[in-house]
Amino acid sequence: MKQSGEAAASSSFDDSPIAREIADLSARRRALEAAKVELSGRTRVFTVSNQKGGVGKTTTAVNIAAALVSVGARVLVIDLDPQGNASTALGVAHNAETPSVYDVLIDEFPLADIVQESPESPNLLCAPSTIHLAGAEIELVSQVAREHRLRGALRDYLAAADTTHLDFVIIDCPPSLGLLTINAFTAADEVMIPIQCEYYALEGLSQLLGSVQMIQKHLNPGLHVSTILLTMYDGRTRLAQQVADEVRSHFTHEVLRTVIPRSVRVSEAPSFGQTVIAYDGQSAGAIAYREAAVEIVARDTTKKGS
Repeated sequence: MKQSGEAAASSSFDDSPIAREIADLSARRRALEAAKVELSGRTRVFTVSNQKGGVGKTTTAVNIAAALVSVGARVLVIDLDPQGNASTALGVAHNAETPSVYDVLIDEFPLADIVQESPESPNLLCAPSTIHLAGAEIELVSQVAREHRLRGALRDYLAAADTTHLDFVIIDCPPSLGLLTINAFTAADEVMIPIQCEYYALEGLSQLLGSVQMIQKHLNPGLHVSTILLTMYDGRTRLAQQVADEVRSHFTHEVLRTVIPRSVRVSEAPSFGQTVIAYDGQSAGAIAYREAAVEIVARDTTKKGS
């Protein structure tokens, strides 16, 4: 009878939601280990943008960057947000005395002079933000070629003989459409939009798409929205599924299959100066970001071959 009871308890655990979740994560880890990632050999420049706040924009930027590094890419994150949260998450110095993106935009420092390696990996680089960047919006107004400052600096950096090849550049910009964000749009080829799976998720998106069209028309014809990532997904709620379905119906080709779940580990990681990939690489959030990274790389190689 005792054995029968233990067997029943074991069977009950095997059918429990926790057991199913553990089994699912294990299967996804194995799939990631078996995935073949082929980088295109060109440098893809993304700006991560959403004019609606609180959607996981910076979290997406740094964790996608770290996830891309984990599958073999070399990545530069440009922190264009005066709050400097991306710099914090990547563990790089960004106090007031640190050479930063401000010096590149205002004083025409070479980008190479400010780029730092993240402690996480020599293949994860960061051009940090400092508090000085808060005044850059005003100072840029009187500058020559004010919308192209970052584009020119990045072009020179990528062309320099002593710059090791980069597979990705990811620009994290402020939630507002000012000159900093315009510099990001002008420097990038692709826009990545994180969308929170909650009510009003699409609010402000039409404004963002309008901004992208304006930049395409006047400053950067090659800019396009290539990637939409659903974040903060809670599979237990009907609302999250409804939002995901609505976004997919509007943006069939741009939305990644991967969704990023709500995750305590993802929220905790920045307070330790780390991405979730370094903080807890086996967590559900880390696995989801790595899956998204594999998908982003695969989409490019597919497009290239078509």
